[in-house]
Amino acid sequence: MRTFETLLPETSPTAVALGYFDGVHRGHRRVLGGAARERENGLLPVCLTFAESPKSVIAGAENPSLMTQADKLNAMAQIGIEHVCFADFRALKHLTAREFFEKILVDTLRAGALFCGFNYRFGKHAAGDTALLQTLCDEFGVALTVAPPEKDGEDVVCSTLIKRLIAEGNVRRANELLCGRFGVREVIRHGRHLGHELGAPTINQPLTKGLVVPKFGVYASEVTLESGERYGGVTNIGVKPTVGGTTPLWETWMPAYRGGEIYGETADVRLLDFIRPEKKFGSLDALKDEILRNGEQALAIYEQS
Repeated sequence: MRTFETLLPETSPTAVALGYFDGVHRGHRRVLGGAARERENGLLPVCLTFAESPKSVIAGAENPSLMTQADKLNAMAQIGIEHVCFADFRALKHLTAREFFEKILVDTLRAGALFCGFNYRFGKHAAGDTALLQTLCDEFGVALTVAPPEKDGEDVVCSTLIKRLIAEGNVRRANELLCGRFGVREVIRHGRHLGHELGAPTINQPLTKGLVVPKFGVYASEVTLESGERYGGVTNIGVKPTVGGTTPLWETWMPAYRGGEIYGETADVRLLDFIRPEKKFGSLDALKDEILRNGEQALAIYEQS
């Protein structure tokens, strides 16, 4: 898959998936999958998205994401998207809906087919909706497929719902809607080495900037090291109040790990299920007992995942 930071003219007809695709959740996958399947009809599967969240630009405030750009690209590649263009929203937001359609989708991307969600908006002040998009497609002979709302029970699957679930600690349901596992890929840093003293040595990782922060607490997790080895883990996200911590981080113990020091390496940690909220213990012995108990719970969840 090729990625582009600027809009470059395509040399062959394309099928374009339109949207920001934060999380590449179940609803997004219907849109992206539709574009990918057009490869069978001779159209190059392309995703037109943005490097910045349009909501963040418009509101002038950070809108935490469900996944990093690297994870987003990996998910799109697995679906079958071949070109991803991270357009500059600030440079395009002044275009009217018709200008965006003609200059970007038709002239630059050579769209023969478009795919979007039911609530897709485009053009200056988000004036264009799917009805106008259909009108323009009819005028220019472009096929349009609008994905209906993806439902989960009574809820419409959307990034806002999944962010709320993660903030509540309900990562099991969030993962089901994401069709993947929420987590981080960060460098392992030195900590206070208290885990060694408690018999549960941990890897410490910072919160990923711009990523939604889960509910503070203890989770069952899956850890993939740089070597490719995978381990069941128990991950605490929070400030470690028992030992007077103040800086939030991800701290993970891998009970089955018997290797050497891996500080400075990158670990991929994915949350599987919530075990308990973060709390302050009366003593280090009480904390140690709870960590060992949580480790058993986490490994049982990992083995069933």
